[in-house]
Amino acid sequence: MRIELLGLAWVLVGFAAMVQGAEGPAVTDASKADRDFAVQGEYEGESLRSGEKTPVGVQIIALGDGKFDGVMYEGGLPGAGWKRGDQTWSGEGKWDGDKVLFTSDDGTGEWKDGKVTMKNSDGDVTGEAKKVERKSPTLGAKPPEGAVVLFDGSNVDEFPGAKMTEDGLLLAGANSKREFTDFNLHLEFRTPYMPAARGQGRGNSGVYLQNRYEIQVLDSFGLSGENNECGGLYSLKAPAVNMCLPPLAWQTYDIDFTAAKFDGDKKTKNARATIKHNGVVIYDDMELPGITPGGAATEQPGRGPFQLQWHGNPVHYRNIWVVEK
Repeated sequence: MRIELLGLAWVLVGFAAMVQGAEGPAVTDASKADRDFAVQGEYEGESLRSGEKTPVGVQIIALGDGKFDGVMYEGGLPGAGWKRGDQTWSGEGKWDGDKVLFTSDDGTGEWKDGKVTMKNSDGDVTGEAKKVERKSPTLGAKPPEGAVVLFDGSNVDEFPGAKMTEDGLLLAGANSKREFTDFNLHLEFRTPYMPAARGQGRGNSGVYLQNRYEIQVLDSFGLSGENNECGGLYSLKAPAVNMCLPPLAWQTYDIDFTAAKFDGDKKTKNARATIKHNGVVIYDDMELPGITPGGAATEQPGRGPFQLQWHGNPVHYRNIWVVEK
């Protein structure tokens, strides 16, 4: 059964560790999260669904009020065995005492003590998966010699008027003072835990290259990975795979960008970008035919700044640096 998770619009605004909104809190400190937070996440294991042991990945998404969605990926987690077009199964879960029970048309599942047990429709155990915490291989990457450091947690000098938390994180809603043409960008971001929220209201921000082309930032953990979800080139193209990690996990974008070329005011070549999300290539030398909404009104020759979009959610950034080409 293919997964289809549809979102509902909502709005939350806040800056603190837990901000109460119209559809529940926006949590930026895991110690303030509800008990569902411990269940949500990624799991790896094996299954006998195909008649022999095969790797599987499981993602559990908290939906608030003790409810969950679960997705099982044949071959492993996205970016670690599973790819677009491979088989997935989905089910709905809720607390039952100290366990979370999942049901679907294909069978059942049980979460308990950090482990998921899968059963077929006859009640036979078909597989198990244990919780894992994946981290991007470029997390914490240090700027090489000659890099322009835009944010290292010490100040917001490169983002005039931006807000910084007491523990040295940059809040979404910032525009860089410097402008760039061709570059390699490293950036780390973290979406809040907002289980009651859905769709575009769940940890929404965006990274704008030259303030013209948006790579979406969103808590789209467990979703199908569309052009308006995390890693999406907004309104242009969906990522090769949804590499979004669970909320409150630090994630990375590593972007090799070449600006559009102009002869006077006439564009002669489109901009291009290779983008890695959490170390996995989600666009390989992707052509960007035009601007995306929310930034500059038109494409034009010359340099441009970075925008870290404010969309009403407490999304945080850190370790931002650029190597000009």
